[in-house]
Amino acid sequence: MLYWLLFEQLFPYFSPFRVFRYVTFRTAFASLTALFLCLVIGPWLIARLRRFQIGQYIREEGPASHRQKAGTPTMGGVLIIVAVLVPTLLWANLANPLVWTAMLSMVLFGGIGFWDDLLKLRRGRNLGLRGRTKFLLQCSAAGLIGALLLLLRAAGVYSPTMNVPFFKQFRPSLLPEVLLADPWTYPLAFVVFFFFLVLVVVGSSNAVNLTDGLDGLAIGLMVIAASAMTVLSYTSGHAVFARYLDLIWQPAAAELTIFCGALTGACLGFLWYNAHPAEIFMGDVGSLALGGCLGVLAILIKQEILLLFVGGVFVLEALSVILQVASFKLRGKRIFKMAPLHHHFEALGWQESKIIVRFWIAGLVMALFALTTLKLR
Repeated sequence: MLYWLLFEQLFPYFSPFRVFRYVTFRTAFASLTALFLCLVIGPWLIARLRRFQIGQYIREEGPASHRQKAGTPTMGGVLIIVAVLVPTLLWANLANPLVWTAMLSMVLFGGIGFWDDLLKLRRGRNLGLRGRTKFLLQCSAAGLIGALLLLLRAAGVYSPTMNVPFFKQFRPSLLPEVLLADPWTYPLAFVVFFFFLVLVVVGSSNAVNLTDGLDGLAIGLMVIAASAMTVLSYTSGHAVFARYLDLIWQPAAAELTIFCGALTGACLGFLWYNAHPAEIFMGDVGSLALGGCLGVLAILIKQEILLLFVGGVFVLEALSVILQVASFKLRGKRIFKMAPLHHHFEALGWQESKIIVRFWIAGLVMALFALTTLKLR
């Protein structure tokens, strides 16, 4: 809105407003706006949640030390979503369909998480949506995003071709032309496309959700991941950088930098209140929304594979749960003392604050490695 007003409408009459044409300038303002919103609205929201007794329920099979956190205000993810959407609406070019796709993904997955949190509050237990129901809803949301991407592909805004780390010329497509050329394999191409989309988006959403088990752990890692995605979206949308780094140039992806900047600022602002000991939890409304939009961002800027490193700790947390469940069902034995992975280290006697900081360090190292792969091609 401000971009439209200050640049498109008033720039011809007041030349200093030309600065609003630059993505970097608007990204900085979007990040600061999101941070400001979180810091200002945070105390009011925490007080409101306490007043209406919207507190966290702790699962009985979790670490005993977490039981003292029962009653801490939850569903703070609503604050994150608002703090991302408002700056994006203010500072981004709203004529860009990729910006709306990213915002839609956050709203859809946030809505699923909100429903899940609401059921937990109504039942007075840490039991919300059934696992199968939640998964189907997530797949439906990912399918809706996929249908939108197909429309954007037809309009020439989105490309199904992927960047592959360490390779310059190897660029596989999620919709291979060899399959689209034959009527018999035409449906198979779309099955592959939607399967991959669900794998990335739903997997990312659930990975962040599983990581959200310690004060500030998931949101701190999201600050790191969102910062990395800000760099990746900017380079993907910048003609010179994309050509220099041998990336697929997507002009429309440049505006996603504003969304990523707002995401970084919102996560940083929420961390102020979610840091150990947490004054508020994000709940599923926050973790599912953050993970879902992170996966969609990776797809929009063609860095689906690099997401494995940008969100490396999220991936490890999800893998620890998968391995734990598979091992127990197949062998009757557990690999970890407790899953997800951060609970395993708690069971080993590590202090919560130490686990959080060390996981942040691991996340930062993985994100930096992901950025170095841009040049190592």
